Amino acid sequence: MQPQYVDSIQKHGFAIIPNVIDAPAIDALIAALERVTSDASVRQKDNATYAIRNLLTLAPKVRALADSPQIRALIEPILGTGAFAIRGLLFDKTPEANWKVFWHQDLTVPVREKIETPGFRNWSMKSGVQHAEAPASILETLLSLRLHLDDCDANNGPLHVLPGTHTLGHLNSEAIDACKAFGNPVECHVARGGVQLLRPLLLHSSFPAKNAAHRRVIHLEFAAAPLPGELEYWVS
Repeated sequence: MQPQYVDSIQKHGFAIIPNVIDAPAIDALIAALERVTSDASVRQKDNATYAIRNLLTLAPKVRALADSPQIRALIEPILGTGAFAIRGLLFDKTPEANWKVFWHQDLTVPVREKIETPGFRNWSMKSGVQHAEAPASILETLLSLRLHLDDCDANNGPLHVLPGTHTLGHLNSEAIDACKAFGNPVECHVARGGVQLLRPLLLHSSFPAKNAAHRRVIHLEFAAAPLPGELEYWVS
C-alpha cells in the first residue's frame, strides 16, 4: 500500500510530512552549513548567509542527507529505487535578506556541459555550474524536497502553492496570471524537522517574513532517469 502523501503529490503537486529528521540531526546540519565558505556559491548580505548553491558538493552532510534512509523512504515511493539527487540549495530569510519571490515554476536543471538538445533552452551559468531550462516532459519526472531547519509559520515567509498547477506544463506570464486569479493558494506551514515535497512545475511563491528570524530550508532535487541524448546531469 502506497503512503498517503503519494496521492497528494499526484493530485495537488505537493505534500507536507512532519517529523522526518530529529533535532540532533538538524543541529548537525546547521553546524555543517555554517562551515561552508565557498565564495562562488554562498550569497551573503551584511555578513549573513541567505543562500548557498552546490550544497551536494560543498557539504558532505547534505550529500549524506540526500542518501539517508529517512529521505529515500519519501522519494522512492514516487520516483522509484533508481532515484538520485541532482541539486542542493540552502534558502534563508533573515533581517538582512528578507525577500519576496513571485509566482513561478522551477524550470532549470544542472548539466555537465552545454550540448544543444531539443527542448532545452535559456542556458545559464550559476555559481560555476551550467544550467538549462528543461522541457516539461523532463520536469514532470522530477521531485523537490524541502527540509525545514526552523519552524515555518505565517510569520516567517512560508511557501504558497497553487494546487494542481503541476499538471499544466510550462506556463507563460499570462497563464500564471490566470492561475493566480482563479486558483486557491495554500500557505504551507512546516515545523522544524519536517519536509515539504513538491513537483517543480507547481506554481509557488513566498512573501517577506513578518518576523525575519531564520527560515532555513535545505532544498534538494531528485531525478528518476538520465537526461536525453548526450546531455548529463551535473550533481551540484
